[in-house]
Amino acid sequence: MTDQPETTDEFTADEFTAHRPLLFSIAYEILGSVADAEDVLQDSYLRWRSVDHASVENARAYLAQIVTRQALGVLRSAARRREQYVGPWLPEPLVTDAAGSAPDGIDHVLTGEAVTTAMLLVLEALTPSQRAVFVLREVFGFEYAEIAEAVGKSEAAVRQLNQRARSSVRERRQTAVATPAEAEPVAERFLAAAATGDVQGLMDLLAPDVVFLADGGGVVNAVRRPVVGPDKVARLLLGLLAKGARKGELDIRVGAYNGMQSVVVLIDGTLDQVTSVEVRDGVVTAIYCVRNPEKLAAVKV
Repeated sequence: MTDQPETTDEFTADEFTAHRPLLFSIAYEILGSVADAEDVLQDSYLRWRSVDHASVENARAYLAQIVTRQALGVLRSAARRREQYVGPWLPEPLVTDAAGSAPDGIDHVLTGEAVTTAMLLVLEALTPSQRAVFVLREVFGFEYAEIAEAVGKSEAAVRQLNQRARSSVRERRQTAVATPAEAEPVAERFLAAAATGDVQGLMDLLAPDVVFLADGGGVVNAVRRPVVGPDKVARLLLGLLAKGARKGELDIRVGAYNGMQSVVVLIDGTLDQVTSVEVRDGVVTAIYCVRNPEKLAAVKV
């Protein structure tokens, strides 16, 4: 008995599924939003279904083209919304591990510095076209000809966009963010100091220019301006921890989000925040606290 030939619909779905982790990763790197990236993939799949697949020579490049164009449309719309965003805007937390997979069910291929909150915030300074080109070239290694097709520009224009994007990223990048494994000893001492109310212990682990950013989106309480300096950040953290304890039963868990050691806080069983600790050269250089419920909806704990 011979196998029945695969139907067009089956081929379409299987091809998309095979590349889905990459496609999600492209969309997330361009948008910094899990929810928006998932929406982009849904729309992209519908467009992929309507394509004459016999004319597609490279499914990976073609699917990346569809996703990039969809993501660019969303990014341009989101840029206008972010101008009116209440307080600091931070990317949605994305679970990461050494294999690049996500135990919360979101499959992706993102690892290393590219997925860190620090890098995603640097990418926010780029124009939409620069960001898309930089992501496709520098993060995922697409050829310039493929990128030109994806963004609807000439190869020469794409090379120029990437050169400008790389220059902008270099200007804003500091030393590399420590991996979760490298940051673990610092993060453990940091958490121990916070748990025991040790202000000096916290300050000793904080860089002179450490910054605390909180994203409540105007939906929940969160500091609306960056807090800078070891003393201010240490006292803020201890105050927030005490305030959280008064709200209910705290359940504090440790994990890796956006390539950084992170703390997940639940209050009476409800997810309250994901706070990531950025470590460079053995000290904490930034703390990113996401409390906006809309950005926590996709986080499974």
